Amino acid sequence: MANIAEGFGRHSDRDFANFLSMAHASVSEVQSHLYVALDLNYLSREVFGQIFDLLDEIGRMTLVLGRHLRSARTPHESN
Repeated sequence: MANIAEGFGRHSDRDFANFLSMAHASVSEVQSHLYVALDLNYLSREVFGQIFDLLDEIGRMTLVLGRHLRSARTPHESN
């Protein structure tokens, strides 16, 4: 979330897209931590699946928005 906010605050679609890429990578990092939590029995398979699926959705959204920002110049673009 912080990467997305920082990228948006840059007022450049190119910078925003780069920070969305970082946010997308952070989704993978959190998914990795979920596997550790599952292995340590900190959460059930059901909860793991629910969170993992939500993270997949967030990852797709950040990826698609980043691709859009890289391919289209919008009114938000200042450069």
